[in-house]
Amino acid sequence: MELTTVWFVLIALLWTGYLVLEGFDFGVGMLLLPLSRDADKAVTQTDRRLMINTIGPVWDGNEVWLLVAGGATFAAFPEWYATLFSGFYLALLLILLALIVRGVAFEYRGKIDDPRWRARWDLAITVGSWVPALLWGVAFGNIVAGVPIDADHHFTGTLWTLLNPYALLAGLTTVTLFLLHGAVFLALKTDGPMRERAGRAAAGIAPVTLVVAAAFAVWTQLAHGKTWTWAAVVVAALGLVGTVAATRQRREGLAFLLTTVVIVAAVVLLFGSLFPDVMPSTTDPAFSLTTENASSTPYTLKVMTWVAVVLTPFVLAYQGWTYWVFRQRLTSTHVEGTTGLAPLARR
Repeated sequence: MELTTVWFVLIALLWTGYLVLEGFDFGVGMLLLPLSRDADKAVTQTDRRLMINTIGPVWDGNEVWLLVAGGATFAAFPEWYATLFSGFYLALLLILLALIVRGVAFEYRGKIDDPRWRARWDLAITVGSWVPALLWGVAFGNIVAGVPIDADHHFTGTLWTLLNPYALLAGLTTVTLFLLHGAVFLALKTDGPMRERAGRAAAGIAPVTLVVAAAFAVWTQLAHGKTWTWAAVVVAALGLVGTVAATRQRREGLAFLLTTVVIVAAVVLLFGSLFPDVMPSTTDPAFSLTTENASSTPYTLKVMTWVAVVLTPFVLAYQGWTYWVFRQRLTSTHVEGTTGLAPLARR
Protein backbone atom coordinates (compact mmCIF):
# COMPACT_ATOMS: atom_id res chain seq x y z
CA MET A 1 0.00 0.00 0.00
CA GLU A 2 1.35 3.43 -0.95
CA LEU A 3 2.07 5.93 1.80
CA THR A 4 -0.46 8.37 0.31
CA THR A 5 -3.18 5.76 0.83
CA VAL A 6 -1.87 4.96 4.31
CA TRP A 7 -2.13 8.60 5.34
CA PHE A 8 -5.57 8.95 3.82
CA VAL A 9 -6.68 6.04 6.01
CA LEU A 10 -4.89 7.46 9.06
CA ILE A 11 -6.63 10.82 8.62
CA ALA A 12 -9.95 9.00 8.36
CA LEU A 13 -9.11 7.20 11.63
CA LEU A 14 -8.27 10.50 13.33
CA TRP A 15 -11.60 11.98 12.24
CA THR A 16 -13.32 8.84 13.49
CA GLY A 17 -11.77 9.29 16.93
CA TYR A 18 -12.71 12.96 16.98
CA LEU A 19 -16.32 12.47 15.90
CA VAL A 20 -16.90 9.56 18.29
CA LEU A 21 -15.37 11.25 21.34
CA GLU A 22 -16.23 14.88 20.69
CA GLY A 23 -19.61 13.77 19.37
CA PHE A 24 -20.95 12.95 22.82
CA ASP A 25 -19.34 16.15 24.16
CA PHE A 26 -21.35 18.15 21.64
CA GLY A 27 -24.44 16.14 22.49
CA VAL A 28 -24.15 16.89 26.20
CA GLY A 29 -23.62 20.59 25.44
CA MET A 30 -26.65 20.72 23.14
CA LEU A 31 -28.79 19.04 25.80
CA LEU A 32 -27.51 21.20 28.65
CA LEU A 33 -30.46 23.59 28.74
CA PRO A 34 -33.42 21.26 28.09
CA LEU A 35 -32.28 18.43 30.39
CA SER A 36 -31.39 20.66 33.34
CA ARG A 37 -35.03 21.47 34.15
CA ASP A 38 -37.13 19.62 36.71
CA ALA A 39 -40.74 18.48 36.40
CA ASP A 40 -41.92 22.07 36.98
CA LYS A 41 -39.65 23.35 34.16
CA ALA A 42 -37.47 25.17 36.69
CA VAL A 43 -33.73 25.40 36.06
CA THR A 44 -31.66 23.24 38.40
CA GLN A 45 -28.04 24.34 38.65
CA THR A 46 -27.07 21.05 40.29
CA ASP A 47 -28.19 19.16 37.20
CA ARG A 48 -26.26 21.51 34.94
CA ARG A 49 -23.12 21.01 36.99
CA LEU A 50 -23.72 17.27 36.91
CA MET A 51 -24.03 17.25 33.11
CA ILE A 52 -20.91 19.34 32.62
CA ASN A 53 -18.90 17.17 35.00
CA THR A 54 -19.70 14.03 33.01
CA ILE A 55 -17.47 15.40 30.24
CA GLY A 56 -15.29 17.64 32.42
CA PRO A 57 -12.25 15.32 32.65
CA VAL A 58 -12.21 14.39 28.96
CA TRP A 59 -13.60 17.13 26.69
CA ASP A 60 -10.31 18.96 26.13
CA GLY A 61 -8.47 15.69 25.49
CA ASN A 62 -11.12 14.75 22.93
CA GLU A 63 -10.41 17.95 20.99
CA VAL A 64 -6.79 16.88 20.55
CA TRP A 65 -8.02 14.48 17.87
CA LEU A 66 -9.14 17.49 15.81
CA LEU A 67 -5.74 19.17 16.18
CA VAL A 68 -3.92 16.03 15.12
CA ALA A 69 -6.29 15.46 12.18
CA GLY A 70 -5.73 19.03 10.99
CA GLY A 71 -1.98 18.78 11.47
CA ALA A 72 -1.81 15.46 9.67
CA THR A 73 -3.78 16.87 6.74
CA PHE A 74 -1.46 19.88 6.55
CA ALA A 75 1.66 17.71 6.59
CA ALA A 76 0.49 14.80 4.43
CA PHE A 77 -1.77 16.60 1.93
CA PRO A 78 -0.84 20.32 1.89
CA GLU A 79 -2.77 21.00 -1.33
CA TRP A 80 -5.92 19.55 0.24
CA TYR A 81 -5.39 21.59 3.39
CA ALA A 82 -4.84 24.83 1.44
CA THR A 83 -7.89 24.45 -0.79
CA LEU A 84 -10.08 23.28 2.07
CA PHE A 85 -9.22 26.10 4.44
CA SER A 86 -9.38 28.80 1.80
CA GLY A 87 -12.68 27.60 0.34
CA PHE A 88 -14.36 26.80 3.67
CA TYR A 89 -12.76 29.72 5.49
CA LEU A 90 -15.91 31.30 6.95
CA ALA A 91 -17.47 28.00 8.00
CA LEU A 92 -14.24 26.80 9.64
CA LEU A 93 -13.79 30.18 11.33
CA LEU A 94 -17.28 29.87 12.83
CA ILE A 95 -16.42 26.39 14.08
CA LEU A 96 -13.17 27.64 15.60
CA LEU A 97 -14.88 30.57 17.34
CA ALA A 98 -17.59 28.26 18.68
CA LEU A 99 -15.00 25.85 20.07
CA ILE A 100 -13.08 28.71 21.69
CA VAL A 101 -16.20 30.18 23.31
CA ARG A 102 -17.26 26.72 24.46
CA GLY A 103 -13.89 26.00 26.04
CA VAL A 104 -13.81 29.35 27.83
CA ALA A 105 -17.37 28.77 29.08
CA PHE A 106 -16.40 25.46 30.69
CA GLU A 107 -13.64 27.18 32.64
CA TYR A 108 -15.39 30.44 33.51
CA ARG A 109 -18.96 29.44 34.41
CA GLY A 110 -17.98 28.56 37.98
CA LYS A 111 -15.68 31.51 38.66
CA ILE A 112 -18.44 33.74 40.04
CA ASP A 113 -21.29 32.48 42.21
CA ASP A 114 -24.03 34.33 40.35
CA PRO A 115 -26.97 32.69 38.51
CA ARG A 116 -26.96 35.23 35.67
CA TRP A 117 -23.22 34.80 35.17
CA ARG A 118 -23.59 31.01 34.95
CA ALA A 119 -26.67 31.27 32.70
CA ARG A 120 -24.72 33.29 30.13
CA TRP A 121 -21.86 30.79 30.04
CA ASP A 122 -24.30 27.88 29.91
CA LEU A 123 -25.84 29.46 26.83
CA ALA A 124 -22.33 29.81 25.37
CA ILE A 125 -21.72 26.08 25.96
CA THR A 126 -24.97 25.25 24.19
CA VAL A 127 -24.33 27.48 21.18
CA GLY A 128 -20.69 26.39 21.08
CA SER A 129 -21.89 22.79 20.78
CA TRP A 130 -24.68 23.29 18.23
CA VAL A 131 -22.60 25.28 15.74
CA PRO A 132 -19.77 22.72 15.24
CA ALA A 133 -22.21 19.80 15.31
CA LEU A 134 -24.06 21.33 12.36
CA LEU A 135 -21.15 22.78 10.40
CA TRP A 136 -18.93 19.70 10.53
CA GLY A 137 -21.68 17.80 8.77
CA VAL A 138 -22.10 20.56 6.19
CA ALA A 139 -18.33 20.59 5.58
CA PHE A 140 -18.05 16.82 5.09
CA GLY A 141 -21.11 16.81 2.86
CA ASN A 142 -19.48 19.34 0.56
CA ILE A 143 -16.14 17.52 0.58
CA VAL A 144 -17.76 14.28 -0.55
CA ALA A 145 -20.13 15.86 -3.09
CA GLY A 146 -17.45 18.15 -4.49
CA VAL A 147 -17.09 21.90 -4.80
CA PRO A 148 -16.10 24.24 -7.67
CA ILE A 149 -12.30 24.09 -8.00
CA ASP A 150 -10.37 25.53 -10.93
CA ALA A 151 -7.22 24.24 -12.63
CA ASP A 152 -5.02 25.95 -10.01
CA HIS A 153 -6.88 24.12 -7.23
CA HIS A 154 -8.57 27.32 -6.08
CA PHE A 155 -12.09 27.26 -4.67
CA THR A 156 -14.28 29.42 -6.93
CA GLY A 157 -17.60 29.21 -5.09
CA THR A 158 -19.15 31.25 -2.27
CA LEU A 159 -20.63 30.52 1.14
CA TRP A 160 -24.00 29.91 -0.54
CA THR A 161 -22.38 27.22 -2.67
CA LEU A 162 -21.77 25.24 0.51
CA LEU A 163 -25.36 25.57 1.72
CA ASN A 164 -26.82 23.08 -0.74
CA PRO A 165 -29.52 20.50 0.11
CA TYR A 166 -27.15 17.53 0.37
CA ALA A 167 -24.72 19.35 2.68
CA LEU A 168 -27.54 20.68 4.86
CA LEU A 169 -28.91 17.15 5.22
CA ALA A 170 -25.39 16.06 6.22
CA GLY A 171 -25.39 18.80 8.88
CA LEU A 172 -28.80 17.72 10.16
CA THR A 173 -27.50 14.15 10.33
CA THR A 174 -24.51 15.05 12.49
CA VAL A 175 -26.73 17.17 14.76
CA THR A 176 -29.24 14.39 15.41
CA LEU A 177 -26.54 11.73 15.70
CA PHE A 178 -24.54 13.76 18.23
CA LEU A 179 -27.71 14.56 20.19
CA LEU A 180 -28.42 10.83 20.42
CA HIS A 181 -24.80 9.99 21.23
CA GLY A 182 -24.74 12.62 23.98
CA ALA A 183 -28.07 11.57 25.51
CA VAL A 184 -26.95 7.94 25.64
CA PHE A 185 -23.63 9.00 27.19
CA LEU A 186 -25.44 11.01 29.87
CA ALA A 187 -27.65 8.03 30.70
CA LEU A 188 -24.53 5.86 30.89
CA LYS A 189 -22.52 8.27 33.07
CA THR A 190 -25.18 9.42 35.56
CA ASP A 191 -27.62 7.92 38.02
CA GLY A 192 -30.86 9.05 39.60
CA PRO A 193 -33.21 11.57 37.97
CA MET A 194 -30.67 12.71 35.38
CA ARG A 195 -30.17 9.15 34.17
CA GLU A 196 -33.93 8.76 33.78
CA ARG A 197 -34.27 12.10 31.98
CA ALA A 198 -31.40 11.34 29.61
CA GLY A 199 -32.79 7.89 28.89
CA ARG A 200 -36.16 9.33 27.91
CA ALA A 201 -34.43 11.91 25.70
CA ALA A 202 -32.36 9.22 23.97
CA ALA A 203 -35.46 7.10 23.34
CA GLY A 204 -37.18 10.11 21.75
CA ILE A 205 -34.20 11.20 19.63
CA ALA A 206 -33.31 7.72 18.32
CA PRO A 207 -36.21 7.30 15.82
CA VAL A 208 -35.63 10.82 14.42
CA THR A 209 -31.93 10.08 13.98
CA LEU A 210 -32.78 6.81 12.24
CA VAL A 211 -34.91 8.57 9.63
CA VAL A 212 -32.52 11.48 9.00
CA ALA A 213 -29.35 9.38 8.93
CA ALA A 214 -30.95 6.76 6.70
CA ALA A 215 -31.93 9.41 4.15
CA PHE A 216 -28.41 10.83 4.15
CA ALA A 217 -26.71 7.43 3.91
CA VAL A 218 -28.86 6.30 0.99
CA TRP A 219 -28.34 9.62 -0.84
CA THR A 220 -24.59 9.39 -0.28
CA GLN A 221 -24.38 5.81 -1.46
CA LEU A 222 -26.50 6.31 -4.57
CA ALA A 223 -24.82 9.58 -5.61
CA HIS A 224 -21.21 9.07 -4.54
CA GLY A 225 -20.70 5.61 -3.06
CA LYS A 226 -18.90 2.56 -4.34
CA THR A 227 -20.06 -1.04 -4.35
CA TRP A 228 -18.21 -1.96 -1.18
CA THR A 229 -19.49 1.07 0.79
CA TRP A 230 -22.95 -0.53 0.82
CA ALA A 231 -21.51 -2.52 3.74
CA ALA A 232 -21.07 0.71 5.72
CA VAL A 233 -24.67 1.71 4.92
CA VAL A 234 -25.97 -1.64 6.15
CA VAL A 235 -23.87 -1.50 9.35
CA ALA A 236 -25.06 2.05 10.07
CA ALA A 237 -28.69 1.07 9.47
CA LEU A 238 -28.46 -1.98 11.75
CA GLY A 239 -26.71 0.10 14.39
CA LEU A 240 -29.43 2.74 14.36
CA VAL A 241 -32.22 0.17 14.52
CA GLY A 242 -30.43 -1.48 17.42
CA THR A 243 -30.01 1.88 19.13
CA VAL A 244 -33.75 2.53 18.90
CA ALA A 245 -34.41 -0.80 20.62
CA ALA A 246 -31.63 -0.37 23.18
CA THR A 247 -32.76 3.11 24.24
CA ARG A 248 -36.33 1.89 24.71
CA GLN A 249 -35.04 -0.90 26.93
CA ARG A 250 -32.71 1.55 28.73
CA ARG A 251 -29.62 -0.51 27.97
CA GLU A 252 -27.19 2.41 28.05
CA GLY A 253 -23.96 0.50 27.50
CA LEU A 254 -25.27 -1.29 24.42
CA ALA A 255 -26.83 1.90 23.06
CA PHE A 256 -23.54 3.81 23.42
CA LEU A 257 -21.64 1.01 21.69
CA LEU A 258 -24.16 1.07 18.83
CA THR A 259 -24.05 4.85 18.36
CA THR A 260 -20.27 4.56 18.25
CA VAL A 261 -20.55 1.89 15.55
CA VAL A 262 -22.91 4.14 13.58
CA ILE A 263 -20.44 7.04 13.65
CA VAL A 264 -17.59 4.75 12.58
CA ALA A 265 -19.72 3.39 9.72
CA ALA A 266 -20.61 6.95 8.66
CA VAL A 267 -16.93 7.91 8.45
CA VAL A 268 -16.17 4.78 6.44
CA LEU A 269 -19.01 5.66 4.06
CA LEU A 270 -17.82 9.25 3.62
CA PHE A 271 -14.12 8.58 3.20
CA GLY A 272 -14.76 5.43 1.20
CA SER A 273 -16.98 7.35 -1.20
CA LEU A 274 -14.33 10.06 -1.46
CA PHE A 275 -11.24 7.92 -2.21
CA PRO A 276 -9.04 8.31 -4.25
CA ASP A 277 -10.12 11.95 -4.37
CA VAL A 278 -9.63 14.14 -1.33
CA MET A 279 -11.63 17.04 -2.76
CA PRO A 280 -13.58 16.49 -5.99
CA SER A 281 -14.08 19.38 -8.39
CA THR A 282 -17.55 20.02 -9.77
CA THR A 283 -16.05 22.36 -12.38
CA ASP A 284 -14.10 19.62 -14.12
CA PRO A 285 -13.15 16.19 -12.72
CA ALA A 286 -9.63 16.79 -14.07
CA PHE A 287 -9.23 19.60 -11.52
CA SER A 288 -10.01 17.36 -8.55
CA LEU A 289 -7.54 16.96 -5.73
CA THR A 290 -6.49 13.34 -5.23
CA THR A 291 -4.27 11.45 -2.82
CA GLU A 292 -1.53 11.68 -5.45
CA ASN A 293 -1.58 15.29 -6.65
CA ALA A 294 -2.32 16.76 -3.20
CA SER A 295 0.27 14.85 -1.17
CA SER A 296 3.65 15.77 0.27
CA THR A 297 6.90 14.21 -0.92
CA PRO A 298 7.53 10.51 -0.23
CA TYR A 299 10.31 11.40 2.22
CA THR A 300 7.98 13.61 4.25
CA LEU A 301 5.35 10.87 4.40
CA LYS A 302 7.98 8.33 5.45
CA VAL A 303 9.21 10.49 8.35
CA MET A 304 5.62 11.19 9.44
CA THR A 305 4.85 7.47 9.39
CA TRP A 306 7.70 6.64 11.76
CA VAL A 307 6.71 9.47 14.12
CA ALA A 308 3.12 8.21 14.15
CA VAL A 309 4.20 4.61 14.80
CA VAL A 310 6.34 5.63 17.79
CA LEU A 311 4.10 8.23 19.47
CA THR A 312 0.53 7.08 18.78
CA PRO A 313 0.53 4.16 21.27
CA PHE A 314 1.50 6.53 24.11
CA VAL A 315 -1.30 8.94 23.25
CA LEU A 316 -3.87 6.16 23.05
CA ALA A 317 -2.68 4.63 26.32
CA TYR A 318 -2.88 7.94 28.16
CA GLN A 319 -6.37 8.75 26.91
CA GLY A 320 -7.56 5.23 27.66
CA TRP A 321 -6.22 5.57 31.20
CA THR A 322 -8.11 8.86 31.60
CA TYR A 323 -11.41 7.25 30.67
CA TRP A 324 -10.71 4.35 33.00
CA VAL A 325 -10.01 6.62 35.96
CA PHE A 326 -13.22 8.61 35.43
CA ARG A 327 -15.42 5.64 34.52
CA GLN A 328 -17.79 5.80 37.52
CA ARG A 329 -21.33 7.14 37.33
CA LEU A 330 -22.05 10.58 38.76
CA THR A 331 -25.03 11.69 40.83
CA SER A 332 -26.15 15.04 42.21
CA THR A 333 -24.31 14.30 45.47
CA HIS A 334 -21.01 14.59 43.59
CA VAL A 335 -21.63 18.22 42.65
CA GLU A 336 -23.73 19.62 45.49
CA GLY A 337 -22.00 22.57 47.10
CA THR A 338 -19.90 23.33 44.02
CA THR A 339 -20.38 26.12 41.50
CA GLY A 340 -18.63 24.73 38.48
CA LEU A 341 -16.18 22.27 37.01
CA ALA A 342 -13.00 23.27 38.86
CA PRO A 343 -14.15 22.54 42.46
CA LEU A 344 -15.24 19.02 41.55
CA ALA A 345 -11.97 18.39 39.70
CA ARG A 346 -10.00 19.44 42.77
CA ARG A 347 -12.08 17.28 45.04
